[in-house]
Amino acid sequence: MTRHLVDPELLEALDAFPPFEVSEATLSGFRSNITALLPPEESYAHPDVAIERRTIAGPAGAPDVPVVLFRPRQAGRAPALLYIHGGGYVLGSAMDVAPGAVRTASELGCLVLSVEYRLAPETRAPGSLEDCYAALKWLHDQASTLGVDPRRIAIGGESAGGGLAAALALLARDRGEYPVCFQLLIYPMLDDRTSASSTLCPNTGEFIWNRDANDFGWRSLLGVDPGDPSVTERQAPARAADLSGLPPAYISVGTLDLFLDENLAYAERLIRAGVETELHVLPGAFHGFEIAFQSGLAQEAQTERRRALKRAFAACLEPTQAS
Repeated sequence: MTRHLVDPELLEALDAFPPFEVSEATLSGFRSNITALLPPEESYAHPDVAIERRTIAGPAGAPDVPVVLFRPRQAGRAPALLYIHGGGYVLGSAMDVAPGAVRTASELGCLVLSVEYRLAPETRAPGSLEDCYAALKWLHDQASTLGVDPRRIAIGGESAGGGLAAALALLARDRGEYPVCFQLLIYPMLDDRTSASSTLCPNTGEFIWNRDANDFGWRSLLGVDPGDPSVTERQAPARAADLSGLPPAYISVGTLDLFLDENLAYAERLIRAGVETELHVLPGAFHGFEIAFQSGLAQEAQTERRRALKRAFAACLEPTQAS
């Protein structure tokens, strides 16, 4: 048991969180319950941010992709963040990120686009990744209409969304069509081999997203056992042999998160590949610790992410404009 290692401010929210035992039998119910728990829009709406729901062209031969835009009401060309929701590849929706997206749009003057990618197991990898790539394409193609500065388009996400963001950075690099200036990876789900590992830090994975949930998420996405040698970087970004040439990265993970080992390993590989990388390891934090949204740790973590994003956008400006 690792309860004694949990940040004290997180304990009340952790105790109130229902048991998280996602499986094929419970998946439908989990999806319905999560949708029902979404806060009402008026609870996070901001007068300086417009919320727009749109549908964009999907990948070739695939359905169109719903997206949600959080647009700051300001003049000038804004930076943009393509943000990808979490949920272990099997849960969640584009509106899950709405409260944080509104705050980011308001504080940074940044357009945020949230992607309603197709979920597993109904859609196997790389379907969800291609949906995200379609959103990146649309954001670049519509930059002028949206008032977006195409030099300052970042990508990010948490958990499975962070994994998709990391995979999207690799895909954008390899295709060379749509540049990305920054990747914001919040306890990203990067490596299917974690499910099969016997050498993980023993203090990780007890709360919220455990080994059983992780195994189900990866199996649903891949259609094969986690750890299978056939898995590619388009399915699990930690499988990529070459991490060079990627945009600067920010990675944040808790000391009790199941993804601690894989996130540390990915950060080290990025650094060794010459990718500018900022790594934050949060003491006493478990996966999805922002359920205790009023805790000091959650507030500080979210504030620091926005600072990192603001710095990244500033770094993308021409020297004469940044001065």
